[in-house]
Amino acid sequence: MNKMLLILIAAAMMLTACNSNQTNPVNDAGSTEQSEHTETAQQNNEPAEGSRNPGEWSSLPEYDVIVRTIDSVDYTFRAVKDNENERILLLANQDGKEKYKTIYIKNTSRLKIIDVDGDGQLYNDVLENS
Repeated sequence: MNKMLLILIAAAMMLTACNSNQTNPVNDAGSTEQSEHTETAQQNNEPAEGSRNPGEWSSLPEYDVIVRTIDSVDYTFRAVKDNENERILLLANQDGKEKYKTIYIKNTSRLKIIDVDGDGQLYNDVLENS
């Protein structure tokens, strides 16, 4: 009898945990503020589609290094994540295929450029002029 009760309680807990669609909004205060800030940044600062307009992205501190590293400005930039800690951009070619991913850590000014086609990491260094 005790084993059945224990199994029933464990199954109920597992089903309840697996069935939750909520993303845990009651995290610590920093996490909640970060998610609100991310949503605001995505709504206000991020275009709905990617943009080829270099003027829109050239004000970013990492832009010059990105353009020098990939040897072209003919990519569509799309912000995946842009919050107070980091900015993640995806660069796609004219066909819309994602070619590069950049990760910029704002508080340390570290930039990573990754070739998603298999060449791996192309750049990983702290930017001097930011």
